[in-house]
Amino acid sequence: MARKIVITSGKGGVGKTTVTANLGSLLAKIGKSTLLVDLDFGLNNLDVALGVENKIVFDLKDVIEGRCRVKQALIEDAKNGNLFVLPSGSLKSNGITGAQVKLLLSGLDKIFDYILIDCPAGIDVGFHRAVSVADEAIVVTTPTLSSLKDADTVISILKSYSLKKVNLVINRMRGDLILNDKMMTALDIKNFLGIDLVGVIPEEDWLFLCNGGKLPKRSDSYKAIKTLAINLDKNQTKLYDVTQKYSGFFGSIRRSLKKGV
Repeated sequence: MARKIVITSGKGGVGKTTVTANLGSLLAKIGKSTLLVDLDFGLNNLDVALGVENKIVFDLKDVIEGRCRVKQALIEDAKNGNLFVLPSGSLKSNGITGAQVKLLLSGLDKIFDYILIDCPAGIDVGFHRAVSVADEAIVVTTPTLSSLKDADTVISILKSYSLKKVNLVINRMRGDLILNDKMMTALDIKNFLGIDLVGVIPEEDWLFLCNGGKLPKRSDSYKAIKTLAINLDKNQTKLYDVTQKYSGFFGSIRRSLKKGV
């Protein structure tokens, strides 16, 4: 049975879709068959994050409304045969229900190890539709107070669902600011939100410059998301240390250069 995980956030702009795309890619690279499902109708861009937007012929809505078989709507990643995406591709959901999506995904349970569901930001009907088809949830936040407040609201709502796990990923962490006592630590954020922390991702230009699955292996973000993927798969709690490169003599020089950035 596939682990169906909805990836959500309290607000837009925290990197939720970027995390979904890259986490899916790294799970596939460690040998797990992975399907990414875009349930963010209207602002759907998971296909763009993966660089497959020009390959879409059919989408999730076409499958549900009987215009194609689900196999025809799945897009295989060009570089990894373990990774597929099911795009939403429509400007409006037009009455598509969580029950319809859940039935569709139940037919894919035995094919995939993971089904990651990209959820719309906010807490409207699209959020509830996405959460209702999942067994687990990952809440993505950034270390800003507004993002944390919204994440806390989402976590409270998620508690009303019968989810097996609700985990936390903190994106855009800056080790230099943490060491200079200008940013909350990952442990502070974990304790504030009160859920298990499975990933810490540093702020890095590569996440903006690369589509999903194309992060350089030497980049900090690649290493952080690979650690997240292994934590998720192996039920581990090892976290990427965003402060390491800013520690010691050379690290202090890096911190000085980053001041004001």
